[in-house]
Amino acid sequence: FSFLQKKENPLHSKVQTNQGLIVPSSLLHLEKTTPLKNLHNFSFSLSLTFSQTPYRHPFRHFPSHTQMKYVLVTGGVVSGLGKGVTASSIGVVLKACGLRVTSIKIDPYLNTDAGTMSPFEHGEVFVLDDGGEVDLDLGNYERFLDVRLTRDNNITTGKIYQSVLEKERKGDYLGKTVVPHITDAIKDWIESVSAIPVDGKEGPADVCVIELGGTVGDIESMPFIEALRQLFFSTGPDNFCLIHVSLVPVLGVVGEQKTKPTQHSVRELRALGLTPHFLACRSAQPLLENTKQKLSQFCHVPVANILNIHDVPNIWHVPLLLRNQNAHDAILKQLALVGVAGPPNLQEWTTRAETFDNLTNSVKIAMVGKYVGLTDSYLSVVKALLHACIACSLKPSIEWIAASDLEDESAKSTPEAHKKAWETLRNSACVLVPGGFGDRGVNGMILAAKYARENKVPYLGICLGMQISVIEISRSILGWKGANSTEFDEHAPNPVVIFMPEGSRTHMGNTMRLGSRRTLLQTADCITAKLYHNPDFVDERHRHRYEVNPEVVGDLEKTGLRFVGKDESRQRMEILELPGHPFYVGVQFHPEYKSRPGKPSALFLGLILAATGQLEAYVKSNQNGSI
Repeated sequence: FSFLQKKENPLHSKVQTNQGLIVPSSLLHLEKTTPLKNLHNFSFSLSLTFSQTPYRHPFRHFPSHTQMKYVLVTGGVVSGLGKGVTASSIGVVLKACGLRVTSIKIDPYLNTDAGTMSPFEHGEVFVLDDGGEVDLDLGNYERFLDVRLTRDNNITTGKIYQSVLEKERKGDYLGKTVVPHITDAIKDWIESVSAIPVDGKEGPADVCVIELGGTVGDIESMPFIEALRQLFFSTGPDNFCLIHVSLVPVLGVVGEQKTKPTQHSVRELRALGLTPHFLACRSAQPLLENTKQKLSQFCHVPVANILNIHDVPNIWHVPLLLRNQNAHDAILKQLALVGVAGPPNLQEWTTRAETFDNLTNSVKIAMVGKYVGLTDSYLSVVKALLHACIACSLKPSIEWIAASDLEDESAKSTPEAHKKAWETLRNSACVLVPGGFGDRGVNGMILAAKYARENKVPYLGICLGMQISVIEISRSILGWKGANSTEFDEHAPNPVVIFMPEGSRTHMGNTMRLGSRRTLLQTADCITAKLYHNPDFVDERHRHRYEVNPEVVGDLEKTGLRFVGKDESRQRMEILELPGHPFYVGVQFHPEYKSRPGKPSALFLGLILAATGQLEAYVKSNQNGSI
């Protein structure tokens, strides 16, 4: 269109178009090239280019809001209630309504990240594409929402303090007393990270689900609660939704659902300036109606906003539980998104949950590890096995074996545990040795790898599990009795696994080879390539500081062992296979981190297929040739 400007203030003129009136902003900065005094008679033409809006959904409107919508999930009474699964499930339901969802996990501990924390205390360390070592809940977010998060999606007190103190040392605060800057830093972090797309599309997400770790009242979480209170106030009530997860226990003697713990938890939360819009009540059985009425009366939450998340056969039912209670409608109403989102399409989740419930056949998997006392220590491995088993129409039956129980020393100290461990190993259809650190239980892992190799039992070694294979073959076939990793013996006569040159011997945190790295497949004639459908390379996540010694690769290959995957320098061994074996694969990376429901990891799928005698048929059906 064009318009003629006649002796009017060009910065306040209006342009008539067939679409209505347009007020030009600073006259497109034309004052930079034309003095305002010369604009008494001025005309110009403006060319408009229209671009297609990215596809979202054929019948749903695009969000018209510009303000990020936040859903905060807090917990009370006790820890370990399943806040992570609840937050993930809320994200799934909102995503099923056509919204784009991102996630943030707040961990109020002073550690900078989860990299140096004990698996026994905190569960597994989940590794992201960018090398971030984060809380295992971010693994739940990635698996449920099928997104790729970054290390910044995990906020810790250590990160916040480190950021603020660095600025203080630089003088960025101009001599002010550094107190409110902590909460300001938390708010800034949340607002900036929530705007980063994590689903592969352009532009920020519509909703950010924030999980606050720990329980309400913990001293370490106070700065975060205050920051979130301020965020609630600044964003406005239509842009913030608080869901409080609490426990409704049943005392064995009385048999009554007790609401008092939840009442006290909500009272404490309100005293801190946050009033929950929803209660997500964890219980063994569905909540009774009078229990909901009581919670509503004393917690100041409408009955319709009291959600019951009772125990279910598998966690894939949780999004369905929320959908069946119309949680999505209530949340969308709270966030003023009713006209934006549509009804949730959870058909895929329904099918997945029902399929798992109806499975009858199972496969026994021997998991030989160090941290078997806490299953969360290997959470991603367990989930990857689940995804692979369901793809094969099987239920996983994981047999946990403490590696130290397989060692000869345990036959003397704990003979019953030793006997049971070996019976379990021999009765399993396949063997998996996951990652780990330290020398405890290493000899037991070596014995498990030897058993799998000699008895043609499908074997998958991950990270340490691959290095165990190299040590075992060096000792058993090459006859190098002193073969070992320098992690376990710095002065090993035959160091077949060595410390990587780029590692640090003085600092443990964030000094490993971390994150997504490219592995070049050396040949198409190998099990791994066929399972990955014959690519030239694979990108998988790593977390290690030791590697196979390049100087012994030639000797190892003389035994028949093949290194079919190497890094981009072709000096670092990434994948090994043993020809003539049904399935004997070791990988330096962690394939479990990228496994998804409906998209199982190729190597975990190969392990289960081999354990059930279906691998050959699978390879042929995918037209990849025979193994």
